[in-house]
Amino acid sequence: MTESPTIRPYRPADRPALDDICVRTARNGQDSRPFYADPGIFPDTFAAPYAHLEPELAFVLDDGAGRAVGYILGTADTVRFAAAFREVWLPLVAHRYPEPTGSPDTPDGAIARLLHHPERMVVPELAAWPAHLHIDLLPEWQGRGYGRRLMRTFLAALRDGGVPAVHLVMATANRPARAFYDRMGFEEIDAPVDDSVVCLGRTTGDLDRL
Repeated sequence: MTESPTIRPYRPADRPALDDICVRTARNGQDSRPFYADPGIFPDTFAAPYAHLEPELAFVLDDGAGRAVGYILGTADTVRFAAAFREVWLPLVAHRYPEPTGSPDTPDGAIARLLHHPERMVVPELAAWPAHLHIDLLPEWQGRGYGRRLMRTFLAALRDGGVPAVHLVMATANRPARAFYDRMGFEEIDAPVDDSVVCLGRTTGDLDRL
């Protein structure tokens, strides 16, 4: 019997669904598959390492039949996570996506460069927002209040762990995502990042307003 959709902790069996969600939302919220030779690089860079290194901060939207159709995941400590990414995660996947020797000349190469440089996540201007997150839902599950529920769950977990604030980095071209984050109480942070992205942050308190 199918139950109602629910938010629950990530389980290792969710990994294929996690990868699929990431691939199908990686290009500014749209499907990355028509534009990348191996879109598997997206979950190996932006989703799976979080579930592997900090599974206690990984949550999924279960469709009621056991299938994950959305997720939120992240880290409580970006500096610590970047070090663990380098030491623990990168050796597991680096051979699949070699680092470009020069300036990346393909879309896949540009993401591979990010994969091989986890230290890019450590930006001094973001120190007051030590945690960071990623959230994605399949298109048919967006706009139905589930993103808000995922966000509340994640922020509450950070708050309960004593983490005061969280940030995220998003593509400026993804306007629907920016509207969602604005509704979630995120505000722009002045940080030296590429013009194609923007940093947003908020505290982990005052969740009753979400």
